Amino acid sequence: MSDQFHYTTPHDPLSQPLIEQLTHEYQSRYGDYFGESAGTEMSRYPAELFAQPDGAFLLLLRDGQAIAGGAFKRYDEATAEFKRVWTHSDFRRQGLAKRVLVQLEAQAARQGYSRIYLTTGFRQPEASGLYLSTGYTALFDVNVDPEVYGSLPFEKDISALALQIQPQHERVAASR
Repeated sequence: MSDQFHYTTPHDPLSQPLIEQLTHEYQSRYGDYFGESAGTEMSRYPAELFAQPDGAFLLLLRDGQAIAGGAFKRYDEATAEFKRVWTHSDFRRQGLAKRVLVQLEAQAARQGYSRIYLTTGFRQPEASGLYLSTGYTALFDVNVDPEVYGSLPFEKDISALALQIQPQHERVAASR
């Protein structure tokens, strides 16, 4: 078993099975609850938004197969917005989503972001649990039925991570 991170684009053939499964999962959990199909939601953002210098699209490959992934795009000057953090259904409960999240946070810091923003749906309690357990702050009342909100926003300050990752010569210059 050999796992490796692979930065690519949503158009990469390696990403298609994961994207198709995620679309199916969204459709089965939400149907047309939000007034549109999961396919419409999945194609809402042009792939270019998830490309450097402002974004990234990441797959976690095991023996050449995409088993998890995620992406981010620019939200504002200091903030990356994470999208589509996902684990293939055959590979859940192995900590893969957390590994993807940590890798995406590090990449966002390398690209100059100091804050993460993301949303998840109210019918994805495992995602909410992941974000809360990895230091994200809920921007909603966690004691209220999540269906009241529909979309559940979270944020995380990664400015300390950004400073750790910043090249040494930039840290020295910034301290002068």
